[in-house]
Amino acid sequence: MKTFIRLLTIHLLALIVAGSVSSQEKAASVDPLQAYYDIKEALISSNASLAGAKATQLINAIKANEKTGASKVLREKILSEAEHIAGSKDIEHQRDRFTSLSTDFYAFAKAIKLNDKPVYYAYCPMKKSYWLSDSEAIRNPYYGDKMLTCGKIAEVFK
Repeated sequence: MKTFIRLLTIHLLALIVAGSVSSQEKAASVDPLQAYYDIKEALISSNASLAGAKATQLINAIKANEKTGASKVLREKILSEAEHIAGSKDIEHQRDRFTSLSTDFYAFAKAIKLNDKPVYYAYCPMKKSYWLSDSEAIRNPYYGDKMLTCGKIAEVFK
């Protein structure tokens, strides 16, 4: 009976470890750049709940994908801004924090090659703020559908 209980305990521990490894693997597979884009899309659609959820995904992606090319200070600034977005249900507050997040994420994306696709760095003259995009098409996250196409591409990089 003791042998059975030990085997059962070992088996359960193995299942728990296997489950946590797959959770870690899932977190590591989240692309930080895509998580950033997802926040942007939620802000474009003025969906505060979705923006918060996507900010949580960005937090997990940044924590899971420690790259040596980005400073710890920069990573911490990104995490702090993403935490503010994740913790808020106020779309205007989220958009204000997205301004700082975008500035820091630009530096992060320039320091680390996140993918092989072009990254478009767009500028909103009304907000005097930038954002990153995976498309040349202007879809402004700072004003939603009020000024969806306000802005211009300031830089393209890979």
